Amino acid sequence: MDASVCIANIGPRERRKRLMFGITTLAASVVISFLFVFYGVRPLLRLPLFVPLFVGALGFFQARDRT
Repeated sequence: MDASVCIANIGPRERRKRLMFGITTLAASVVISFLFVFYGVRPLLRLPLFVPLFVGALGFFQARDRT
C-alpha cells in the first residue's frame, strides 16, 4: 500500500495569512507572559494566556501542514 498523501486544501495566500496570525499571536503571548512574570501576576491569573498560545500554535501548524 502507498503512504497517505496530504493534499493541501488552502492556497498560498491563506497559508501565509495563518502563518502570520500564528507568529503574531505567539509573539504577543510570549511578551505578555514575560510581563506577567516580571510584574508578579499570580499564576492563576496567567492561566488565560493558554488560549492565545493555543490559537497561535494552531495557526502556525495549520500553515505548516497546509490544512
